[in-house]
Amino acid sequence: MKKNDSMLICITTLLLVTASVSATEAPPTPLPKATGAITIDALATEQAWQNAKWRSVDQLLIGENLSEQDFTGRYKLLWDKSALYMLFEVQDDVLADTHPDPLVNYWDDDCVEVFIDEDASGGDHQFNYNAFAYHVGLDRNVSDMGPSASSSESSIQTYNDHIQSQWLRSPETHIITWELKISVYDDSFLPGKKQKPVALKKDKKIGFMLAYCDADGQGTREHFIGSYPIQAVNGDKNLGYKTADVFEKMVLQ
Repeated sequence: MKKNDSMLICITTLLLVTASVSATEAPPTPLPKATGAITIDALATEQAWQNAKWRSVDQLLIGENLSEQDFTGRYKLLWDKSALYMLFEVQDDVLADTHPDPLVNYWDDDCVEVFIDEDASGGDHQFNYNAFAYHVGLDRNVSDMGPSASSSESSIQTYNDHIQSQWLRSPETHIITWELKISVYDDSFLPGKKQKPVALKKDKKIGFMLAYCDADGQGTREHFIGSYPIQAVNGDKNLGYKTADVFEKMVLQ
């Protein structure tokens, strides 16, 4: 074999390996386990929270000209065998809850939106339980869309037993602290059916994304801010409620 041929083979092999690595999906984000019990009281006094790292909520998915005074957010996420636990700090200049019925335009009020894909399989979930897009309102009602116990047709429903939450607003800093316990259900879930949440364990992979609906009292949300970057499709980044393909992949550590 000639020297030039050998060099060409080496370069070709390197290019193929590089292309393969760049096409490989990014490794899942490690999600640490809680080191003790967590009480859902929005006080975050547990040592487990002190050991966890903050992550930003800074991806603008809907709206324009978002200022730090209007919204800033960061969160921590932990797990144990029974649930996920989230601590979410929000700076929001206006809290709005103009739709008291949790079955009507719940996304147009200030609310926390928690996206969960139990097995990180991705795919469509807008009208099924392949994944969930829970909206947790200021009144702590939990809303999403899916089939009911009596019909395969999708409808807006509440899932208040899936997420336990509490929030407090500091009179000094005006920072809003949310604390949530999120039970994880798989795609066999059906309302009215006796079903326990999935037991979580080390090395399990999940899909997760956090977002915040920011409404300023005008009857609609002005901004929608997420924790994970989404590539726009035809200019639209509001894709999480339709497909779990845009969720962040995480692995329980």
